[in-house]
Amino acid sequence: MSDTEKEPRLPPRWFIRLAWRIHRGLYRITRGRFGLRRPKGDRYGMMRLTTTGRRSGQQRAVILAYFEDGPNLVTMAMNGWGEAEPAWWLNLQEQPEALVDLPAGGRKVTGRAADGAERARLWDRWREIDDNLDAYASRRPAETAVVVLEPE
Repeated sequence: MSDTEKEPRLPPRWFIRLAWRIHRGLYRITRGRFGLRRPKGDRYGMMRLTTTGRRSGQQRAVILAYFEDGPNLVTMAMNGWGEAEPAWWLNLQEQPEALVDLPAGGRKVTGRAADGAERARLWDRWREIDDNLDAYASRRPAETAVVVLEPE
C-alpha cells in the first residue's frame, strides 16, 4: 500500500457485532422475508447458514455474504476481519454438514476450505466484489479461509 493510499477503516468491533445481531433479528422477525438476497454482478448475496454447535450440539445460524461458483456457494471465514476464527467455521470443520437458506429456498450442504489453485481463483473472485479485500485480510493473524459449500 503506498503512502498516499489509506488503509480502509473498519467500524469498531462492538458496532460490527451489533449490526450482525440486528440483521439476524430482522430476518427472524420478518420470518425470512428480509435479510437474504441473491448475488448480482459484482455484489455479493446474503445467505443464512445453520451449523451444529461443536460443543453444544445445538443448531447455530448466521447470515453470511456469498457468491455462486457453479452449484457451490462460496463464503469467507473472516469474523468481521477480527483475529479469532468465527464459531460457525469451527463448527463446520467439526461437522461439515449444514443447511443454507437462500431467497429461493433451502438446501443441505457440505462445507470445506478451498485450497491451492481453487482458493486463489475464488479469492480473486472476491477481489472483484471487494476492492479492499487484501487490506482487510492483512488485519488477521492467519490466512482467511475461503469456504466452499457444496450441495448434498
